[in-house]
Amino acid sequence: MAGVSLKNVSKSYDGMPAVVREVSLEIAKGEFCVFVGPSGCGKSTLLRMVAGLEDISGGELFIGGKYMNDLAPSERNVAMVFQNYALYPHLTVADNISFGLSLTGMNRSTIKQRVAQIAELLQISHLLARLPRALSGGQRQRVAIGRAMVRAPGVFLFDEPLSNLDAALRTQMRVEINRLHREYGEASTIYVTHDQVEALTLADKIVLLRTGEDVTRHGSVAQIGAPMELYERPANLFVAGFIGSPRMNFVPARVEAIDAAGVTVRTALGAQLRAAVQAGSLKPGDAVTLGARPEHVVLQSAAGDNTLDVGVSWVERLGDQTFAYLDGGLEEPLLARQEGTTGVAVQDKLHLHVPPGACHLFDAAGDALPRLKV
Repeated sequence: MAGVSLKNVSKSYDGMPAVVREVSLEIAKGEFCVFVGPSGCGKSTLLRMVAGLEDISGGELFIGGKYMNDLAPSERNVAMVFQNYALYPHLTVADNISFGLSLTGMNRSTIKQRVAQIAELLQISHLLARLPRALSGGQRQRVAIGRAMVRAPGVFLFDEPLSNLDAALRTQMRVEINRLHREYGEASTIYVTHDQVEALTLADKIVLLRTGEDVTRHGSVAQIGAPMELYERPANLFVAGFIGSPRMNFVPARVEAIDAAGVTVRTALGAQLRAAVQAGSLKPGDAVTLGARPEHVVLQSAAGDNTLDVGVSWVERLGDQTFAYLDGGLEEPLLARQEGTTGVAVQDKLHLHVPPGACHLFDAAGDALPRLKV
């Protein structure tokens, strides 16, 4: 099995600005790494460069410590699972799984044994004689995964493999992919998705890629880390706004005071809020953005410290939780998530408590200030 190393890897087309810029990353043997980000951020392009399906414009790629830039896909010891399954419609499930092995000249008895082992692991042994048209979407995806697994590659590459499935099947397949990764062995996995739920639930390591002018200024990578690291300690406004569903609330403000307990800010509407963060180079008067996740704020009837006056503009009741959309005098509504079903109603006038320990603070450049332990 093999680890993957990318050193300042970039990709550009015909002199255009780079679609992938200066990505440096280490993926350990056996690690499950997820590339996630908005459409157009280059996550599939980056995956295809690892696979050898796209040339690398700049930087270096190593798999298992071996330089890969100039090697053909067949020489890289990787196997790819595509978004559209790419099954041969005229071949049975067994023949689809074994197709790659047949090209290597492996003897038939060994191929049959390998296919049987993989089919049992994927729970599709009863489907081996069927054609793809007789399979459900989830079953076809298992066959595509089996075709990759049977080769015993050093690295598995998944390009948005669940995007064609309905919500229930996506949940089921997330569980299955996680189980297969744990049970199959030490193969490294790189998985591309636009769905942050998949990223948070599957990954050992997340690579969040960004788009737009920030790519030119800072490179493609917004943050690399464990799922809860990106959720609890986003490095910048982009990460804070992308990771978490629904996204973090943002309140523009200016620094009013700094002390050992953190930074006190004042919003344009006059509310005073304290964030338990280290001030760094901030000084009074500096423009900042205060952030707080919907699940970490509290709606209450009485005013108090660290509260914003809000009016309820919309309520979504989902049974196990309730989302209240709040007018706080900002360009975008604030959002509070509450457990279960609550009595909050449209046009209620309430106060939104933002605990200092739940506050994130971002400077004028969008970079996060370190949070204090509270």
